[in-house]
Amino acid sequence: MARKKKTVDLDRDNGIAPGLVAKTKKRLVVAGGRSHPELTDAVAAALGTELAPVEHRTFASGEIYARFEVSIRGCDLFLVQTFGEPVNEWLMETLIMIDAAKRASAKRITVVAPYYPYSRQDKKGRGREPISARLVADLLKTAGADRVMSVDLHAAQIQGFFDGPVDHLFAKPVLLDYFERTLSPADREILTVVSPDMGRVRVADTWSDSLGAPLAIIHKRRDPKVANQVSVHEIVGTVEGRTCLLVDDMIDTGGTIVKAAQALKANGAYRVIVAATHAIFSDPASERLQDSSIDEVVVTDTIPLSASRRWDKLTILPIAPLLARAIHEVFEDGSVTSMFGGDA
Repeated sequence: MARKKKTVDLDRDNGIAPGLVAKTKKRLVVAGGRSHPELTDAVAAALGTELAPVEHRTFASGEIYARFEVSIRGCDLFLVQTFGEPVNEWLMETLIMIDAAKRASAKRITVVAPYYPYSRQDKKGRGREPISARLVADLLKTAGADRVMSVDLHAAQIQGFFDGPVDHLFAKPVLLDYFERTLSPADREILTVVSPDMGRVRVADTWSDSLGAPLAIIHKRRDPKVANQVSVHEIVGTVEGRTCLLVDDMIDTGGTIVKAAQALKANGAYRVIVAATHAIFSDPASERLQDSSIDEVVVTDTIPLSASRRWDKLTILPIAPLLARAIHEVFEDGSVTSMFGGDA
């Protein structure tokens, strides 16, 4: 027997058109690409749901195929995909999944990209360069994404590249909780927060306020014509006899962080601890970061790390609870900003 639908009569006085009313409920659906299945599973578990089954294939020619195995019509889809190696393959897979979801009539598509690809190409440093971070935003929008969620964008202006809502999350609460639990009272007494370059001073300053510790800044110069080559020049602030907490958004080849740590130890630092959100760890980062000048490295799992890229002094913190809470706030039309004290 067909379900009887409620009808609404024409109401000219109140400007209401005649029609049928169906009782529909919002439905949150989480799906993921193949870049970081452990993280996707953890996000779904934190939300108390299961992942929507998706058929993934890579053909012999290298072409990628994705198909949702169940109906996602009218759902609020959160597509989780991060961008470690191989970044271009995962980007293409994301675009294909968005297109599949759009054609499957998903009501809203949110791309949850813990690490935003090409984020360092956010401006023109020299003539005839691309702004690839903007290109990625255009690709996501054209494919059919309605919203983007990411953690610790390399530059805040990337939010303006996307023609739609962007939820910029911060890993600082996750990292800060770890240090508040593990730093000894002796370390807290002699703690100094260090920015590895001038571009991260604002972030390091918020860490300084949260931990009640002084701030130091490392001035460096990078050759724009030579990738991943850094020379450290001088340190602004007192680091002698101090436990130094170096904070950054990402670690790629590790050259910047290792030279900064070496400069701190050369200037009398007692201990050097490194904290970063995104552990890209391109070769030879894992070997470099085991340098004697670094006492501990703390990162989140926004990017998958194989066993060969881990070592004893590396601590990896889960980011899934933070992502799950943000997804819940978006789905329930809540406030993501309230998660970060009004800063998001």
